[in-house]
Amino acid sequence: MDLHALADFNLVANHGGFGRAARATGRPKATLSRRVTELEASLGLRLLERGARVLKLTEEGRALYERTRVLLSEIDETVTAIASGGDKPRGKLRISAPLLFSQTAMGKLAAGFALKYPEVQLEVTTEDRSVDMVEEGYDLVIRVNPDPDENLVGRIFLRDQLVVVASPNFVRPDGSSPVPAVVRGAGDGITTWSIKTSLGKSSVTINPILALSSMIMIRDAVRTGAGIGRLPISLVSKELAAGTLMQWGDVDGPEIALWALYPSRRLLSARVSAFLEYLKEYFPNGTPDELAVFLNGAT
Repeated sequence: MDLHALADFNLVANHGGFGRAARATGRPKATLSRRVTELEASLGLRLLERGARVLKLTEEGRALYERTRVLLSEIDETVTAIASGGDKPRGKLRISAPLLFSQTAMGKLAAGFALKYPEVQLEVTTEDRSVDMVEEGYDLVIRVNPDPDENLVGRIFLRDQLVVVASPNFVRPDGSSPVPAVVRGAGDGITTWSIKTSLGKSSVTINPILALSSMIMIRDAVRTGAGIGRLPISLVSKELAAGTLMQWGDVDGPEIALWALYPSRRLLSARVSAFLEYLKEYFPNGTPDELAVFLNGAT
């Protein structure tokens, strides 16, 4: 495959047309059109639908663009780094991060990283779903307890622990009555929570009276006395210290592990390496206490 033709195809796809690509780069429109036509002929595929006014990618063209644009960008960055005699982080860095971590920590982390590496254009999107890093063009994803994936490698950079908490004014029902609880989403169908304390393990039968999609909303609802809730200890450490929430115990279950992941078949770029090291600077041991200190504004 002619990489020059592939690069020209990506240029046209990125700008949305031959004329726009030509004006943006100073390249002749006819040259770009010829290169893309030659690429289509070599592949035996139509990559673009050429209308009178609108140019659209075919399904095959969209797949080729999504799979090759990041690779071509990495080639350009590698050549630039070698030519400049170093591997200084530069270029675009796209990260996908889960909702709670984004709401509580990512803004401060992203701002600090941008100040430290001004030649990196950082873009962070927030979503809890499992993204396709290659198809969607992400360089790094942060996920909580991700399922094993042979196409991804990475490491745990933070650990957390779920705890059961309640307002100090919350009155626990007497006898065997279920305890009002604030749950996440539509609930997981569980009606009993297992709790660990210094006295051992116990169970609490719950009555989900309120379902919320955000951990922050759950914390606020629990703090007002609506019911008990299961929350990361890093998120409620400030309230526990101030006495506005009381800890009933630790959730008897797996820990929360935050992973930083990247594609296994892609060379680790300088910008991804820099972000991984940046995370390590803030969370050297990856403990809930370190995250709590970061979230509460201490340095």
